[in-house]
Amino acid sequence: MGTLDQILKNKIVAIIRGAAPVDVRRIAAALQLGGVNVLEITLNSPNALQVINELTSKMKDMLIGAGTVLSATDAKASVEAGAKFIISPNVNIETIVASKKLGIVSIPGAYTATEVVNAHSNGGDIIKIFPATNADYIKVLRGPLSHIPMMPTGGITPENISEFKKAGAVAFGVGTSLVDAKHKITEEYLNQITENARKFMKAIDD
Repeated sequence: MGTLDQILKNKIVAIIRGAAPVDVRRIAAALQLGGVNVLEITLNSPNALQVINELTSKMKDMLIGAGTVLSATDAKASVEAGAKFIISPNVNIETIVASKKLGIVSIPGAYTATEVVNAHSNGGDIIKIFPATNADYIKVLRGPLSHIPMMPTGGITPENISEFKKAGAVAFGVGTSLVDAKHKITEEYLNQITENARKFMKAIDD
């Protein structure tokens, strides 16, 4: 199964931002135990490229990508580290083009209809709608742009994810509702991460 198909099947992209490298593998394992198998490691996290490399080599049954990718140079470095997809908070055409030339999935961030169309027409496979203020906005965007796959990110919770799904979202970027990197990573909190993941997966299935 290709990367894009895996994202569309799993639907949840867990965003890990700012976690200590020593904790990330434990966090990833806790997420996987709860059913979440797609991870975004943001490049503004400590030793992000090293973390991506370690995860892709040691957790081969998880799909690992890079987030907060702001340039073509960063996209190339991420792919060399093992990232299977590239996520950006903005529409940077050079980053999109570089990702596609490297043969991996590009998920640029956009908000307005103009940005969404621009990102998609330049090669974005899924467009990250950021920030995802509410499900109604996704529904409105999809009125004229129903052919463009959208992934709302920011503010997604187990309580509202079904609304975004009904609005037509194909995937969901989820950060602190799954993993709060500022929290001390104890066994108790790892169990909480697993429970958070299970709640999200159940909400999608329901």
